[in-house]
Amino acid sequence: MIYFQGKRIFSAIFDMDGTMFDTERLRFKTLKQAATEIYGTPLSEETLVGSLGLSAKKAEALAKANHGEDFPYAEVRKRADELELAYVRDHGVPIKDGLLEVLERLRKYGLTMAVATSSRRAIAEEYLINANVLKYFDVTVCGDEVTQGKPHPEIFLAAASALNCLAQHCLMLEDSENGMLSAIRAEGQPILIEDIKPPAPEVKAGALKAYQSMHGFLGDLNDCMPDLGTPELTESFPQALNQFSVGIHGFGAMGGGYLTQIFSHWDGYTRPCEIIAATRSRMLRETIHAFGRFSVRYGATSFDQTIDNLKMIDMDDAEAVIRMYDAAEIVGLSLPEPAIRNQALVIAKGLIRRYERRGRELTILIVLNKVGGAQFVRSQVQAQLALLVSPQMAQKILDNTHFAETVVSRIVSKLSNEALVRQLRIKSKIFQNSLTESSGVRKASPKTPVPEYERLIARFRPFAQSSNALSQLHLILFNSESDMPLYAERCSNLLERLRQVKTVDDITQTQVMKNLLWNGPHAIIAWYAKVLGYSWLGQGMGDARVSALAERLIHQEVGPALVAEYPQMAEAVADFSKTFLERCNTSFKDPCARVGRDPLRKLQRNERIFRSIDLAKKHGIESSALEFGSALALHYALYCADSKDQESQLIRNVFKASGNIEAVLTYNGNYNGRPYPGLDPVADAELITAISEQFMRLQALGPQDAKLVLPAA
Repeated sequence: MIYFQGKRIFSAIFDMDGTMFDTERLRFKTLKQAATEIYGTPLSEETLVGSLGLSAKKAEALAKANHGEDFPYAEVRKRADELELAYVRDHGVPIKDGLLEVLERLRKYGLTMAVATSSRRAIAEEYLINANVLKYFDVTVCGDEVTQGKPHPEIFLAAASALNCLAQHCLMLEDSENGMLSAIRAEGQPILIEDIKPPAPEVKAGALKAYQSMHGFLGDLNDCMPDLGTPELTESFPQALNQFSVGIHGFGAMGGGYLTQIFSHWDGYTRPCEIIAATRSRMLRETIHAFGRFSVRYGATSFDQTIDNLKMIDMDDAEAVIRMYDAAEIVGLSLPEPAIRNQALVIAKGLIRRYERRGRELTILIVLNKVGGAQFVRSQVQAQLALLVSPQMAQKILDNTHFAETVVSRIVSKLSNEALVRQLRIKSKIFQNSLTESSGVRKASPKTPVPEYERLIARFRPFAQSSNALSQLHLILFNSESDMPLYAERCSNLLERLRQVKTVDDITQTQVMKNLLWNGPHAIIAWYAKVLGYSWLGQGMGDARVSALAERLIHQEVGPALVAEYPQMAEAVADFSKTFLERCNTSFKDPCARVGRDPLRKLQRNERIFRSIDLAKKHGIESSALEFGSALALHYALYCADSKDQESQLIRNVFKASGNIEAVLTYNGNYNGRPYPGLDPVADAELITAISEQFMRLQALGPQDAKLVLPAA
């Protein structure tokens, strides 16, 4: 039982055509085609619209009244049934958006359910089975099983009686005027889900509640059901699939190792039928395609979580990315700023196609680790829209698109290509042995040389769709900490339904806290660990020098500065601080090179480290550990061996040209197409001197004596 709009509800009775399924438009098309084939002219719009919700007998009388007594309605209806069934068998039943989520909720909370449709049982059952929703219903009452069709109340009364429920305790969902009259006369609780033709105002007024779509009803339904809360890590994803596709634009650590989980948990009742993920990594695309799934490993709990229903696409395939934005209900955008600039054009084209074809809203969940990330993405897309469409159309598209800023509360790392190949090599041997044992046949190796990962993947690909062959071979692609929520700016109804998303009205304070308390110290700890010769963050934290620096950054500098600035967030700062240090201590799968990359991005004025220094000085708090961290960033960049780290290369070039570290700190040259926001030589002179002195001592002493550089607390 639930309380809905103040009514005690034990059961729900659904009309089928136009309410659950978007079949009325299809029915109009097939009736017109059938009438043209048999009678020579199509049925009139007046007849088609007037027949909505009528029994076959009453619809026939209306057709003869409009087209003459000799109109062969029974023959036309039979032919229309054939055409409609042929379409459904080829293309599937068009399910109304939100239906599956509604059915799952009602069933979850113990309501009995029935279908009350004017369609014949043969058609109704085929449609319900085809759409895989028959399992939700206890009873089905069809038009050929009652003597009085809608708007007579017989069919709703029969369904309520079959459910052993009084009509007054039944929600009765309808789309047509005749259906609404039937529910009203049955003295049930009519719910109007509008479709082609809204009922007359006086009929609509008889509804307990009226909605323009199933999603509106879903929203009110959510309000009267208990909050499921954030899922436990080991909680299974919902078994039921809804009809939504979701997109992930950027399949890195956050996109692949975090957003896939958020989308798979969805609302706790259903999950998307497909996750479309865009990446430039051919190895990732082909590996996931071969296995059909992948797993995220949570080392702290020894738990592997498997993600399936994936469709991998090439991010450089513009048409595929455009189709993703057109089809997806929500897109998680997890790319660095330069990549977003490069992808802004294709995003704009995707939004244009979506608007032209569907006119539906889209939520873009932006995982950028940047204060103002949503505005940054919006401005990049807006600039491209201005080049492609009129200002009026561009504004309509932007109004239809929700750019949701986020704060991530998790550390995730992606396996390196080398680690993935090693994993494939081991699993290939296991899999090949199992095939040999079961078949007695060993496949010959290809004669033409191919990259090792392609050769290994080829062994799994034929079994990708098998339910058993690869089920025991977990393909681990990501290592993750177990914190669950993603904080997001409250800006779309969809985000309110996602079980693993916590929406907030003002995300700025959460961003500032996380950005300063986690992102800056995280990088500093990684730089220090790397300087001392450690490859993994967790290993570095085992060194007393690194752990002492971490404790000082969090508990003596950044944390106190945040509490002084935002007293109301003292409890949140304490919680974030505790979680952060616990994570760092167990981050044995988190490479220092990954955490410490892009040092210029982390040393921008008014960002991360320097913003923390400003905040500390504002409140009279010592910041020498943060200054030491800035010197570590420069030291790390000068000795970085990663040829792909272009920011470290830029730092080396500036340092080589000038011969002093002050030139790096005050650099204002090109950075991703804009002047770099470095320190001001005059206004920041004291800070520049402090960092330079730390850097020179670090250079002179060397890594083994680095503990002497950090001043005493």
